[in-house]
Amino acid sequence: MSRFVIAFVAGMSLATPLLAGDAMTDHPQKLSKEEIAGKIFEDKRLIVMTHEGEDGPYKTEDVETFLSTDKKFDSGMYRSGPVRMTLEPYGVDEFMYFLEGGVTLTSADGTVTEIKAGDAVTIGKEWRGTWDTKGYTKIYVIYSPIPMGEE
Repeated sequence: MSRFVIAFVAGMSLATPLLAGDAMTDHPQKLSKEEIAGKIFEDKRLIVMTHEGEDGPYKTEDVETFLSTDKKFDSGMYRSGPVRMTLEPYGVDEFMYFLEGGVTLTSADGTVTEIKAGDAVTIGKEWRGTWDTKGYTKIYVIYSPIPMGEE
C-alpha cells in the first residue's frame, strides 16, 4: 500500500527535524501560521512523489513533522493534485484537517461523505471505498499498527 496521509496537529515548529530517535521528540512540536499557510512546503524535508491513480499519475508533496520512535505514529502536512482511487482497505487510522480543497469519500456501501476546507475527518484502517479529489492541502496525524516504511 502506498503511504496516504492526512490530519490535524495543534501547533508544531519545524526549526529542527523531528524524526524517530531525535532528542527533540521529547518536546511539543508546533506548526506556525506561516507554515500552515503553505510555507512548510518550502521545507528542505519536502518529499515530492508521483503516484498512479485510477485516472493516471498525480503528484503529492509531504512534509513529515513528527515520527514516533516506534514509527507507528506520524504527523505532518500533505498536498495532492487531482486523484481518484479505490482503497481496499485504507490501511491506517488517520485524522485529517483540510486547509484547502476537499475530497469526496464514497464508502463501499455507497455512503457519500463530502469533506471541504475547514472540515476534519477520521478514517479507520478498515475503511473501504473511493477517494476522489480535485486537489487539497491537509494536516494529518496517523497511527499504523505496522511501523511506517515497513508496510
